[in-house]
Amino acid sequence: MLDLRIGAATDSGRVRAINEDSILTSGFVAAVADGMGGHAAGDVASRLAVARIGKVADDHDALRPDDLIGAITDANADILAAARADTARAGMGTTLSGLGVVFVGGTDHWMVFNVGDSRVYRLSDGVLTQVTVDHSEVEELVAAGVLTAEQARVDERRNIVTRSLGTDPAPHADTWVFPPTPGERFLVCSDGLPLEVDDEQIRALLHAEPDAQRAADALVAAAVAAGGRDNVTVVVVDLEPAPEVGPDVVTAPRSHLGNGSAS
Repeated sequence: MLDLRIGAATDSGRVRAINEDSILTSGFVAAVADGMGGHAAGDVASRLAVARIGKVADDHDALRPDDLIGAITDANADILAAARADTARAGMGTTLSGLGVVFVGGTDHWMVFNVGDSRVYRLSDGVLTQVTVDHSEVEELVAAGVLTAEQARVDERRNIVTRSLGTDPAPHADTWVFPPTPGERFLVCSDGLPLEVDDEQIRALLHAEPDAQRAADALVAAAVAAGGRDNVTVVVVDLEPAPEVGPDVVTAPRSHLGNGSAS
C-alpha cells in the first residue's frame, strides 16, 4: 500500500502567450504533456493526451502496464482524429511523460513512460537521476558524442523532437517498471524546466523543500525567474516511508495521487 504526496504547478513563462502544457494527477497516474505547434493547436493535443490517460487511471483500481501502454496508443489516435476533423489542427502533436502505480507480480510497482522530451527524474538519498531518455535531435547528438550535455542545453536544435504523439504510425513509448522504495521522490516535467534550470539546481531545490507542492512551486518559479522562454510544468510525487503497522491496526486502500487534470 503506497502513501503518496503530490504537488503540481505550471506557468506559461515570460515569452509564450499560451500555455500548451497539460497536467494529469488522477487515479494512480501523474503525467505531463507538452503540446507542439501553437498554430496547430498544441494545447488541444496535450489536453487530449492527458484526458485519455486519465480515463484509464480512473477506471482501474489495479492498473497493469498494458493498460497504460494501450492508453498511450489510444491518445495518439484521439489526436489524429481531432486533427482530421478540423484542418486548423492538422499537424498538432504533444509529448507525454509520466509515472503510474501498476500491479505486477501481485505487488505495486512504478511504471515510468515517455514519448518526446518531457522528463521524469528520480531523487533518492540525495541523488538525482533522469529516468527517461529524451526523444530529441540533440539527445541523439549527445549519444553520438557530437555534443556535450552542456552544449545540448543551448543548441538551436534543442526543440526538435524525434518522437511525439500525433503521428502515423503511432510512436513507441519507452517504459520502465520497477519496485518502489520508501522515501523516494519523482519529478515529471516539461522541457521548459531543464531549459532554464540545470540538473544540479533541480536536485538542490527538490532536496531543500520537503513539501511536494512547495517544491513544485519553487521549481516553476526558478524556471520563470531564469528566463521563462517556454511553458514550464512540473509534478512532484513523494512516496512516504511505510508506517509501522501493529496487529490491531487496520490498513487503508492504496492512496490515489490526486484528482482531476489541468492545462
